Amino acid sequence: MKNLFLVAYLDVKESLRSKWFYVYSIVFGGLMALFFITGVSDSVVMGFTGLSRMLLIFIQVTIIILPIFILITTVKSISGDRESNVLEYMLSFPISLNNYYWGKMLGRFLTVFLPVIFALFLGVIFGLTKGGDLPWNMIFLYSGLLFAMSFVFLGIAFFISTIVKSTDIAIGSSFMIWIILLAFIDIALIGLMLQGRITDEVIIATALLNPIEVFRIGAISLFDPELTVIGPVAYYLLDTLGANLLIVYSMVYPIILGLLFSYFGFVAFKKKDLL
Repeated sequence: MKNLFLVAYLDVKESLRSKWFYVYSIVFGGLMALFFITGVSDSVVMGFTGLSRMLLIFIQVTIIILPIFILITTVKSISGDRESNVLEYMLSFPISLNNYYWGKMLGRFLTVFLPVIFALFLGVIFGLTKGGDLPWNMIFLYSGLLFAMSFVFLGIAFFISTIVKSTDIAIGSSFMIWIILLAFIDIALIGLMLQGRITDEVIIATALLNPIEVFRIGAISLFDPELTVIGPVAYYLLDTLGANLLIVYSMVYPIILGLLFSYFGFVAFKKKDLL
């Protein structure tokens, strides 16, 4: 266990020395600052005001930016160490594969999750200074959604990083996965729905396997429990799962999916040629 935390500590230090971490932090922190400067929290749009309005915009940004940032910066974690011979150097010490793999994952999770949650609570502090009412339940639930989304894409990134040997292939694969999850699946499902070749229930169930879609619906339900913005699909989701179970699913499913990808990545890491 000591070696696991040591590997995590070394990965955090390595991330702090790299430029991507500061760009990543500036993006989310800068977005919150931009919201403050432009007075987003003072506007009223579709009934949302104050911090709720600011969080609503922050959700739309994180849906697009957070997955690709995590994928691009994490897929090089193990494949990059293998290419630079850092992996060979690390394994020359009395560190097990288990400690190395999960330690790297723990360290990388801290570096990708903390800047996002810091930006969120920066908005909370700003809300306190404005003297408005803070939707604490919404903030804690949204923090859980951010945790789940960060974890699932971290697991996917580590899985990719272990099954490929080249960082170029790893980056290209992560970009393609992001594009497919973000756009192609929705476009394909809408096309199938319009053609009527597959039942609506199957299409909706398939969409709910997409972690980005799950995060989107879960985040929307925090602001709009009736899910009016997604149209008739809301009736099926609310009748099938209910509002509370939908929130639970939005958090639990990505975490389970992230654990599965992390475990499969660890299995591949142990079986493949490490060097």
